[in-house]
Amino acid sequence: MKIELDYVKVGDYYLPDLTIEPPPDRSLGKYGLLRLRYLKEHRPIVWAELVMADKLYAHLLETEDAANGLLDSIMPGMAKEAGATEELKACDPMRWVGLMNCCKAQVEEIIFTELIYC
Repeated sequence: MKIELDYVKVGDYYLPDLTIEPPPDRSLGKYGLLRLRYLKEHRPIVWAELVMADKLYAHLLETEDAANGLLDSIMPGMAKEAGATEELKACDPMRWVGLMNCCKAQVEEIIFTELIYC
């Protein structure tokens, strides 16, 4: 592995010309922060490589977007399978909330397994 760096003369010294891309205006959400914590605690080498390549924030945003997309695409089918319909929501709202919470927990378990803790 060969690393090529550009140098800038500052006074009598040559310093590496290192630049860091500013992070996007978007902030990280729940899944991006969970992925960050997992990488720091359980995959320090991967975390360090992403930091050194200046790709950590992009990776975390990609994970966040993928997790939210997965949640949005799977939740309606899970809710339909569980029987959490609009009629149930009108008749028995507490049961509907319980079913929706159960569905969300199941989908989040899939997200954690597939995207966050891998």
